[in-house]
Amino acid sequence: MIDQNLDTVDLSVDEVYGGSRNGNSFDDPLPKLLDVDNGAGFRHLGQRPEVKTLKLLVLKTSFSDTNWPDALDGENGTFVYYGDKRVPGDLHQTPRQGNLILRNLFDEAHQHQQSSAFPPILLFGNAGTYRDVRFIGLAVLGATGMGADDDLVAVWRTTDDGVRFQNYKATLTVLDVPVVSRAWVKDIQAGDAISSPHAPKAWLDWVGGRKFTPLKSVAVNSVRSKQRQIPDTPELAAYVNLVYELYKDDPHTFERCAMELARLFMPAIRHWEITRPWRDGGRDALGTYRIGHGAGAIDVDFAMEAKCYGMNNGVGIKPLSRLISRLRHRQFGILVTTSYLDTQAYQELVQDAHPVVVISSGDIAAKLKERFGSLDNVRIWLQKI
Repeated sequence: MIDQNLDTVDLSVDEVYGGSRNGNSFDDPLPKLLDVDNGAGFRHLGQRPEVKTLKLLVLKTSFSDTNWPDALDGENGTFVYYGDKRVPGDLHQTPRQGNLILRNLFDEAHQHQQSSAFPPILLFGNAGTYRDVRFIGLAVLGATGMGADDDLVAVWRTTDDGVRFQNYKATLTVLDVPVVSRAWVKDIQAGDAISSPHAPKAWLDWVGGRKFTPLKSVAVNSVRSKQRQIPDTPELAAYVNLVYELYKDDPHTFERCAMELARLFMPAIRHWEITRPWRDGGRDALGTYRIGHGAGAIDVDFAMEAKCYGMNNGVGIKPLSRLISRLRHRQFGILVTTSYLDTQAYQELVQDAHPVVVISSGDIAAKLKERFGSLDNVRIWLQKI
């Protein structure tokens, strides 16, 4: 929507809002849309960084920074957002005070189950044309099942010259609010977000009692294409290529690496063992996955198949069928590959609802980048396996 009347429109989830076409920073539609400044990710109304003096917080992401991979999980309605500390130094000393704002917001949310004054948080992402933005949704801090030790964490990164520093990784919930009305935006700008008759119930439920009502969206087509399974940038491809080059001549040794990769995605994996290469029966490893906590938890058995293939050499039906045929009742499978599962195999997997988790090259690359940062750190981790 390229609209000269941006200051009058409602905000609809996944709607694109466009500015001018002059090729400079003044093309940014957010100042006119919400009366915030143009610039980096953190925009605000009110006095920063205190919670009580903030009227509105706008978080904008490019979705293109592989060092800081902001990500929307549409299926669960959660959003991971990284702070604005990108160089060594004090975690909270940033030009826009973004990390200080995040800390104050999460402190307020953790210390008080009700908030008399809490700024609405609006999420936007680059739309890919000029400086147009896509409205991701109305967000609140944290997520169902996450505590104070999990929803805002300081993660370590290393610069190219080996200097370590920290930045925040924040988890937010996108609320089931399809439209943020212009009437509420005007009340927010006037400092009446909570008392406004236009405030969405889902947002008031969180402000008044920390109740989460996430916007969950199930994918129409759960068969991932090759392009959705492999890294989408050369920088990310370097991470999975590092793994492939190390193990391509020794696929049996890769099985141990594959299990460690699976554990990065599924930390609740408990006991596991690599099967003997001449007696694997279609399963490179066996293990148990813990569901629940404490005395009430149960362990579910799984079998894993590992394929160290070149990124453009897809895993076909035969290896997948081999794994599926060995799954016993109440057992699930994990397929870990440095390539991708080809279309026909993926279609059969989905259509027949086989309980198999697919971890492809793109998944591996993104997880290694998120978990370890630099390629050097990944090399160190691989050497310890």
